[in-house]
Amino acid sequence: MVDQNVKDRIEQDIKGNDVVLYMKGTPVFPQCGFSAAVVQVLGTVGVKFKGVNILEDPGLRQGLKDYSNWPTFPQLYVKGELVGGCDIVREMYESGELQTLLADKGIATGANA
Repeated sequence: MVDQNVKDRIEQDIKGNDVVLYMKGTPVFPQCGFSAAVVQVLGTVGVKFKGVNILEDPGLRQGLKDYSNWPTFPQLYVKGELVGGCDIVREMYESGELQTLLADKGIATGANA
């Protein structure tokens, strides 16, 4: 069961921002290789995103696992929906699916961001 305050914070983040990355560290200073890899993919695609450091808040870290039913980080959300973690994001990028998803959701990338 997710604490209501944590749930409200998660929903505020993912509904208030088109792209949210819950990660270990920050986009400027990722603190794990998986988080760094997703930041790199998002940077290559050229999409603006909100990075949330789950290491600063153990309640948020556990709450996200319960909320998403996804046990690991990073977790990428696009338009309020969980896309996945590092492997999924990397595979989607390499196949072009990530770029298609962003375009289909009306999210600017590259020079349009």
